[in-house]
Amino acid sequence: MLKARMTTRMLTRMALLIALNVIIERVFSLRIILGGVEGLRIGIGPLPVVFAGIFMGPLAGGLVGAVGDLVGFFIGTTGPYMPHFTLTAALRGVIPGLVILLAGRGRREVGIFPLFMAVAAMFVLVNILILPYFLEILIGTLRVVTVPAKIVEAVVSIPAYTAFLFALGRILERVFVLGPDKRFLHLSARIW
Repeated sequence: MLKARMTTRMLTRMALLIALNVIIERVFSLRIILGGVEGLRIGIGPLPVVFAGIFMGPLAGGLVGAVGDLVGFFIGTTGPYMPHFTLTAALRGVIPGLVILLAGRGRREVGIFPLFMAVAAMFVLVNILILPYFLEILIGTLRVVTVPAKIVEAVVSIPAYTAFLFALGRILERVFVLGPDKRFLHLSARIW
């Protein structure tokens, strides 16, 4: 059994990923209005959340997503707070982390296929199923309008996220050496 511990180093990395999530999501995303509300956001805003879930564990991914959503809401609010969207932001980190955890079975390496499955599971469950449902019950935007756009977004984003995360994981293996035993940042098979 792995011991769960949150270190200062892990908190610092999570804070960096939260800041990246807020900046990328709020500043560097293109927003497309569908039915009078934001129906599609084109950008890589969720990438730091997915990264945290895959390489640091589902709990870290969930915390990065939820805190990033809350900070983003308080910085650039566009309406009332709806906890549904904080939940979806947290799930963007939890789902890939759980998929990697189950697929990895204790291994520290993250292969391309488990990475693809983790990203695909997140996009299908959160972006295609849950988010359009929340938009429909909260704002009234019909799923008939939002789901096709989300499917197109997923078809483009899943391979792009997979390739980017795979390359980033390989680069960080060489950069973040954690100790004399050469343990790398690949912490995907660990819940803490």
